[in-house]
Amino acid sequence: RTRAPKVQPFLPTWLAQPSCVRKNVTEDLVPIEDIPEVHPDLQKKLRAHGISCYFPVQAAVIPTLLESTTNGFLTGRGGYQPRDLCVSAPTGSGKTLAFVIPVVQALLQRAVCQVRALVVLPTKELAQQVSKVFNVYIDATPLRVALVTGQKPLAKEQESLIQKTADGFRCLADIVVATPGRLVDHIDQTPGFSLQHLRFLVIDEADRMIDSMHQSWLPRVVAAAFPSEGAKDPFALLQRRQPQVITAASICCPQMPLQKLLFSATLTQNPEKLQQLGLYQPRLFSTRPAGGGPRDADMDTEVDLGGKYTFPEGLSHHYVPCSLRSKPLVVLHLVLHMSFSRVLCFTNSRENSHRLFLLVQAFGGVTVAEFSSRYGPGRRKMILKQFEQGKIQLLISTDATARGIDVHGVQLVVNYDAPQYLRTYVHRVGRTARAGKTGQAFTLLLKVQEKRFLQMLTEAGVPELERHNTPSELLQPLVPRYEAALAQLERAVKEEWRQKAA
Repeated sequence: RTRAPKVQPFLPTWLAQPSCVRKNVTEDLVPIEDIPEVHPDLQKKLRAHGISCYFPVQAAVIPTLLESTTNGFLTGRGGYQPRDLCVSAPTGSGKTLAFVIPVVQALLQRAVCQVRALVVLPTKELAQQVSKVFNVYIDATPLRVALVTGQKPLAKEQESLIQKTADGFRCLADIVVATPGRLVDHIDQTPGFSLQHLRFLVIDEADRMIDSMHQSWLPRVVAAAFPSEGAKDPFALLQRRQPQVITAASICCPQMPLQKLLFSATLTQNPEKLQQLGLYQPRLFSTRPAGGGPRDADMDTEVDLGGKYTFPEGLSHHYVPCSLRSKPLVVLHLVLHMSFSRVLCFTNSRENSHRLFLLVQAFGGVTVAEFSSRYGPGRRKMILKQFEQGKIQLLISTDATARGIDVHGVQLVVNYDAPQYLRTYVHRVGRTARAGKTGQAFTLLLKVQEKRFLQMLTEAGVPELERHNTPSELLQPLVPRYEAALAQLERAVKEEWRQKAA
């Protein structure tokens, strides 16, 4: 029986024909002076932080966003609602600065402090990172950033958002960087917290945020930004309505628009999922050429944008065939014999991370730490800092760190457990070769995994993986210490179980 051909989904024009962005972050740089629209003070800040050129994605997105705020942020160009923007570009290609610069510049003109920009991210670590970048560029301006992620008690966060006054409330933040759950807590429980003046809604790591829509945070944000008639603020300068059909009547009263900006390294191309975002005349910037491509198993019926993900130019991909028993030995061999000072190793579960961490620790000779939900945010932050400083040589992690955490100087990524999905592979290996640097990625594959995994990557247009053999004679010298470490691991695991039981 012949199999029916796969039907390629019909894509809306904006998805099928993106604005193409060059992806080489070392060769396709654009000097700062070539984008004169950026405010001189911000240009000065960029230079002070060693930035003399924009990466391609920044050079494409910054002028487009600034164009939509040329007449100030209170109305769109010519009184029209500006188009929403989606940006799909590899990890480490400078997406954060692509929204930080235009948002800060647009808000420099504000007279009264109100929440006008909201950036929503999936994890506390990412939110912290983005708020740090904002703080660099709002320094010496009247603008203020508030970080709301649940790392501080709700009351403490409320103090950074709102101040109670004799005649009501005073807003203390122009830009709010938040995780979805904590944001909803403030919408529900913080008196005086208002999103009625919101001009920019930035959704970073958009594909993961779309997957977390079951938290229904987005409808709550939109409801707070466009309140019903009875709940409107009678003193608001411009009353707002949800975007609607453009008619003579609908544009006779200018209103402050709400512009949505989506950023992701693996943006979904499933129109149904994107529909949940309620995008207005969206425009897509992508480093992938237009055209269809293979399906990714974790994306339902989605097609990757342009048929392939884009990877950092300086990244070389390898795979290591090995048996289940020799996997920890291979990791030890790679770390000890390839002289890398910062190695990030990914496992598929918290248990695997913990066992491998205990084993390497018992083996000795490698400074090692684990990074997982076992630890609170404060401890995780400290571990990342030590890793970045080179005090930790091997960081063993679950996928908790795979998204957007920009740890400088990671030279090698090891997939101890092969990722099940293409999207996971993209985000893991994107932790190295960032911002034009070089890096290597090694994936350990069992015999039964080789065919499916390599086929998945080939179909997606991943550069060919180089086979890296580790002959047993190279591993043999490590075996005695490894056997002793295994025995120590079993004792440590038993002791942990005993403590839990007690």
